[in-house]
Amino acid sequence: MNGKRTVFLSAVGVVVVAGAGLATVGLGGGGQAPVAHSSLPPATADIERTTLTETESVGGTLSYGSTSTASSTGGGTLTWLPSPGTAITRGGTAYRVDNERVPLLYGRLPVYRTLGTGSEGPDVKQLERNLAALGYDGFTVDDDFGSATATAVKEWQEDLGLAETGRITPGSVMVAPGAVRVAERKAAVGDRAGGPAFTYTGTTRVVTVDLDVKYQRLVKKGAEVTIELTEDETTKGRVSKIGQVAKPGGGEDPTTIEITIAVTRQRALGSYDKAPVDVAFTAAEHADQLVVPVGALVAQPGGGYGVQVVQGSTVRTVKVETGAFADGRVAITGPGLAEGMKVGIPK
Repeated sequence: MNGKRTVFLSAVGVVVVAGAGLATVGLGGGGQAPVAHSSLPPATADIERTTLTETESVGGTLSYGSTSTASSTGGGTLTWLPSPGTAITRGGTAYRVDNERVPLLYGRLPVYRTLGTGSEGPDVKQLERNLAALGYDGFTVDDDFGSATATAVKEWQEDLGLAETGRITPGSVMVAPGAVRVAERKAAVGDRAGGPAFTYTGTTRVVTVDLDVKYQRLVKKGAEVTIELTEDETTKGRVSKIGQVAKPGGGEDPTTIEITIAVTRQRALGSYDKAPVDVAFTAAEHADQLVVPVGALVAQPGGGYGVQVVQGSTVRTVKVETGAFADGRVAITGPGLAEGMKVGIPK
């Protein structure tokens, strides 16, 4: 699969017609009477009544998402850093300063002040939620840091091998929205604390697409898409985020918006870390259509197409009008055609 992707319509209305010796576009027509003969085609397929879905396929990138930076604060020396690829969950050690653990907590607010008995605010509630999730109890999860919270903090500090102060100070914990995966070290063991330590991403792989704004109408949050990993491997995803700011193009490059696609079945991604993929968005749906394989179309002498309707040992050719093409199938209309009839697949 090439790194550079090109938008294309998967429902391409071009077929190679057996016996015609040329490729033609699906334009039907005419109302001539069906012609019957007895030469059976080598294979048949059923006429189906279904919804035919046309898609637009665009290039995307499979990765762990955008990166953020974890910074150490205060003085001291960095004595341990995680390796790239390491996953860190709530309560796990993000890094060590002077050989003391700096654990990871989940949330949105950094620890910008000392939290202790008498403190109030949303940062207190964030801390208490983390303590409860780590299995500590005896306090109420609210905005108030009381003596019971201080006791839980001391228990946590004891378990971490830290001084049991009952207080949380800036720089003593790292805060991130959720579990993190280390992307790249930005410091080395032995450096002074007080700057970027490493960059990180989330721990779940996603697909990002810089989508040409002209296709924005195809994308809705929660919409299901098909992700093509290789020619033979596909999996499903859902649009989880649609960028609000367009990125201007330059030269021949179009203006784009960033689309993020969540992949529920992470196992389906195998060992892929960062790789180019194709993403198929629904462009149009045509409900209640009579559909046959594209290979069932037979070029007609006067132009257009027909299909060979097989009934027992008899074959009759019915001229058809073609509609939408998608996934190797085509919608057709023609006199006397119905769901369940068999059509020939000439070779």
